[in-house]
Amino acid sequence: MDIQDYKDDSLSETGSTTSSRVGYSGPLSGPLVTTTNKKNSSRKSARFQDECYVEITLDVRDDSVSVQNIRGGDSETAYLASRLERKPSSSSALSARLRQVSQELKRMASSKRFDKVDRTKSGAARALKGLKFITKNVGTEGWGEVEKRFDELAVDGMLPKSSFGQCIGMNESKDFASELFDALARRRGLTSSSITKSELRGFWEQITDQSFDARLETFFDMVDKNLDGRITEEEVKEIIALSASANKLSKIQERVEEYAALIMEELDPHNLGYIELYNLEMLLLQAPSQSANLLTDSRVLSQMLSQRLVPTKDRNPIKKCCRGLSYFVQDNWKRIWVMLLWLSICAGLFTWKFIQYKHRAVFHVMGYCVTTAKGAAETLKFNMALILLPVCRNTITWLRSRTKLGRVVPFDDNINFHKVIAVGIAIGVGLHAGAHLTCDFPRLLHATDEEYEPMKPFFGDDRPDDYWWFVKGTEGWTGVVMVVLMAISYTLAQPWFRRNRLNLPKILKKLTGFNAFWYSHHLFVIVYVLFIIHGYFLYLSKKWYKRTTWMYLAVPVLLYACERLIRAFRSGYKSVRILKVAVYPGNVLALQMSKPQGFKYTSGQYIFVNCAAVSQFQWHPFSITSAPGDDYLSIHIRTLGDWTSQLKAIFAKVCQPPSVDQSGLLRADIGQADNRPRIPKLLIDGPYGAPAQDYKDYDVLLLVGLGIGATPLISIIKDVLNNIKQQKEIEEGITEDGGATKNSKKKPFATKRAYFYWVTREQGSFEWFRGVMNEVAEYDQDGVIELHNYCTSVYEEGDARSALITMLQSIHHAKNGLDIVSGTRVKTHFARPNWRTVFKHVAVKHTDERVGVFYCGAPGLTGELRRLSQDFSRKTTTKFDFHKENF
Repeated sequence: MDIQDYKDDSLSETGSTTSSRVGYSGPLSGPLVTTTNKKNSSRKSARFQDECYVEITLDVRDDSVSVQNIRGGDSETAYLASRLERKPSSSSALSARLRQVSQELKRMASSKRFDKVDRTKSGAARALKGLKFITKNVGTEGWGEVEKRFDELAVDGMLPKSSFGQCIGMNESKDFASELFDALARRRGLTSSSITKSELRGFWEQITDQSFDARLETFFDMVDKNLDGRITEEEVKEIIALSASANKLSKIQERVEEYAALIMEELDPHNLGYIELYNLEMLLLQAPSQSANLLTDSRVLSQMLSQRLVPTKDRNPIKKCCRGLSYFVQDNWKRIWVMLLWLSICAGLFTWKFIQYKHRAVFHVMGYCVTTAKGAAETLKFNMALILLPVCRNTITWLRSRTKLGRVVPFDDNINFHKVIAVGIAIGVGLHAGAHLTCDFPRLLHATDEEYEPMKPFFGDDRPDDYWWFVKGTEGWTGVVMVVLMAISYTLAQPWFRRNRLNLPKILKKLTGFNAFWYSHHLFVIVYVLFIIHGYFLYLSKKWYKRTTWMYLAVPVLLYACERLIRAFRSGYKSVRILKVAVYPGNVLALQMSKPQGFKYTSGQYIFVNCAAVSQFQWHPFSITSAPGDDYLSIHIRTLGDWTSQLKAIFAKVCQPPSVDQSGLLRADIGQADNRPRIPKLLIDGPYGAPAQDYKDYDVLLLVGLGIGATPLISIIKDVLNNIKQQKEIEEGITEDGGATKNSKKKPFATKRAYFYWVTREQGSFEWFRGVMNEVAEYDQDGVIELHNYCTSVYEEGDARSALITMLQSIHHAKNGLDIVSGTRVKTHFARPNWRTVFKHVAVKHTDERVGVFYCGAPGLTGELRRLSQDFSRKTTTKFDFHKENF
């Protein structure tokens, strides 16, 4: 862009202006391109072939400047020219002002190139979402909060650069906010490291500007640090490193030079050594690929579905409650009938014993205290027997796999039912012990001789003198010890202690955690022995057939004892040989082991693992990540506690850094090694049934895994993938032999479509199952499996902090077929999925079908996925059955 020269040097960029000079008024005009050769002012820049002139007429008098006329400009040009009217403090300031406006006009010239790009409606709409600096409280609606934070953070009325990110809401991206501050300051010619509230308001208005051009220019300013309108490869490296750091993508930071060269190759095909503003715009305006928005094939059906999913507003509270109750019964009828049956049995036993003791002689001395105690004792016998059944894992696995009881019995809730029964036991203990200690024993101690006479056959001829008489007896001390042991076990089983959520002193912290839970729970052996003794030595029942405690416990205890014997016997000969070991980012240990002879399992099931080198007694459950068709077993273990940490440390000793074509931090292919290292021995027990194994009942699957929760779902994906491979082999066999092969006689595989959503926090997590992702992309040519990876450490698509990562991802995937975030062929989405949109996508694709929703991960998402499954099942023709994985 040339600014026309005049013989009068008052407008020269290197000249000086003093107050004694005569005022000059004349046009300041020229094309919006600057050349270094001022003698040839009519020459056009090589960067732009179109002339785009703006003429600005200035009135320069003494040390003041006023704008007389503007030709060919827009509102932004007028704004820039008006800045010249500010009275400079010195002649050098005037020169600096003119130079600054010249630079701004250069930048505007670059922006004029935008009109040459085809701005289709879809492209512009997508691009407008592509560079948001502030994703919440957009525009002036959020200024009030920013102003409040300014008042809190300002020092002497000035906001330091170090507090800028916190002030505008970029708390997690201080480095990015610092670069944004510098870009905004450079644009305004500010050199101070602090800004006033009015300057902050200007910053805020720019970064919340809804126009795409303004956003793109701001982003360009962040990269173009020398304000020459060009971005060099070094500047590209800096912004890639900054974006990768802001999004916690360490793998990208390690390959900054490679990715910078890729961008330059794409946007600088003529090897000019720089890229310009319109290059970035063209990249952003490219046709969008399939994204997290999940565009459906039928927009009409999608819109109709959206209308049906609008929450129903019922003004009648009675109808609203009835509808809610109806929905609750439909969703939980299995749980309801089991809970009603259990409560009915408990109530029946309590009532029966209550009435029985009300008609005995002891009632006249002890009153309703003894009836309450005995009624509670009867429920305790029943619940102490029943609580063992939900943890008989072999029995439950057999029932859910070999019988049809799973249609009416909620086997998935076995652990939850175990916890409910534990609450029932706690209530029973409270009523039984409380009634004895606070009511009927005091009545007996204070009874008259006449009242005590009917009690002599039970308590002896001499009336007890004090409480100690009751405590020292067999009935007393066994009861006290049982209550203490139960209290310890019940307390350490609470999630606050079992998962070490409480901030306790180090001494007490050693007494909590999973180990404490595991060992304290095995106190049940002592408790059951004492319970039988306590139930035999009764004060008020002397006949053996009326001492019914052992009758309640006989079958459940025998069944549980057989379970434990089977586990011990089975694990003894199911010693496995370690084939491969890998240590992955995110504290994950992957073990691949030999499959024991005759070991059969279904995808979604889990096994228990024991490592004597860590603990001879502890067994821990882990989902199987291999598929039934594989010739090996594999599990992925995330180190969260003492046992898993020690296990990882032991196996890490036999590992070495991986080769170039291998994933992970450390690896060991023990099965192929010549000198096999000495590794610890593993025992396995299982497999055991889990909710995910019911995937075979559905033609369509929606699999959702958070972090390490993807493990059981990966096994399902591999099983579906193996079926795809088998089908291809069958087709090839038919083609070669002209007839059907033996495999073609198999029952058709039920799953016709699978949607897998894996949400993880760390980029390194994608290495855990990289091989599976690539296999799906290679073999699933018919699109049976739809994979969606989400990395939540990266800001959502459209945020300026992830804009360059998005561009780089598109370029790299188009050229090399690999995703820069996951390192797989599957493109990674950013931030968290919109689960409602996900369900809508599946519902539109699969009308009048049943979809199995299987979730494994943190409990925080359980409620939302269950509500969405219920909502879509009620208001659409697609039925979603929700299953939550429990350990």
